[in-house]
Amino acid sequence: MSIKTIQIVVLALWAAMPLKAEVPDSIQLYVQLGDSCMQQYNTFEALGYYRQAFELGDTLETRTKLADCYYKRGNYRETSELLKNIPEDSLSHDAFRQLCLSYQKQGDTDSYIYWTGQLVSHYPMDGEMVVGLTLAYAKNNQPQNGIICGMKYCLRDSTNILVNRALADAWFMNRDFSAAAKLYDRLLAQGDSTFNTLYSAGMSYSRLDSLELAYKYLQLAFLISGMQHQGCAYRLGVVCVDTKRYPEGLGYLDLAKRLMLPDTTIMRAITLSQGEGYYLTHRYEEAVAAWKEHLAYNPASVATYFNIANAYAYLLKDKEQAVTYYQQFLTLARKEEKPTAQLTEMMEKAVEILDFYKK
Repeated sequence: MSIKTIQIVVLALWAAMPLKAEVPDSIQLYVQLGDSCMQQYNTFEALGYYRQAFELGDTLETRTKLADCYYKRGNYRETSELLKNIPEDSLSHDAFRQLCLSYQKQGDTDSYIYWTGQLVSHYPMDGEMVVGLTLAYAKNNQPQNGIICGMKYCLRDSTNILVNRALADAWFMNRDFSAAAKLYDRLLAQGDSTFNTLYSAGMSYSRLDSLELAYKYLQLAFLISGMQHQGCAYRLGVVCVDTKRYPEGLGYLDLAKRLMLPDTTIMRAITLSQGEGYYLTHRYEEAVAAWKEHLAYNPASVATYFNIANAYAYLLKDKEQAVTYYQQFLTLARKEEKPTAQLTEMMEKAVEILDFYKK
């Protein structure tokens, strides 16, 4: 039945409905209209119907329907507000997950940990939520609690790759590298050859001074990263040097250094804007420092040399630095085959100031 047909039926029923039955029946009709919209993925109109049903009667059904619609529209604050006041035994599994994940998506780690802990106590074999709770504990500087959570699950199912991966990460963050390495080995035996597993296995073995195994796993991880992961390149370089693979190690360290360099285009824009901002707020020494950093990324910037020279000459009263930067400016500017009128004027000004300093 289409939404339009349902709306016609609703109007007909309302016209014939006894007054005393109007409210509960109206709630159900609004819920049905909302459900029909949801079946067509029309959360916009569904939200309106569910709101009307909820306003007419705050029931478990209207509250969870409205929360579900809010969740699917990304309004996680409203979702959590609606669901947190429902007794846990009355929450469906899906609604319970929406409550937990709403807090996670809002960045409220403490509430996420609390409610996910409650969910896992009701549904201990929900592996995905066990993973989320284990990692949340680890990231919240409570890796020992994450280990307990993961171990409880593994006592009943030791083959879940996602849980094993989260548990291994918790062991690693708890600095128990031996336990972490064993779990990473189990994951590799299960066919989990992702970058994270290989890299973490390599890091665990490097902390245990099992450098040959560290070299093996870090090399595989670096290849999987497309030779683009700067941290892996650095760690692999260190392990190579420690195992006397000097040329190879130096190559990785050089590559790590190049990977760590910031984006030149972005840094040009940032440092130029910083210089201008400092200058306009009369923070001239900081402006000069920003412009000098800009030259490191854009050494051919003629105007930047001129700006630095002017700052030293007029604002910071540093004759020696002013002379140095005016001379550098002129050296670059005179290489321009067709200088603009503005550049020509700047050159004339620089020569004039240098002549003044000579006198």
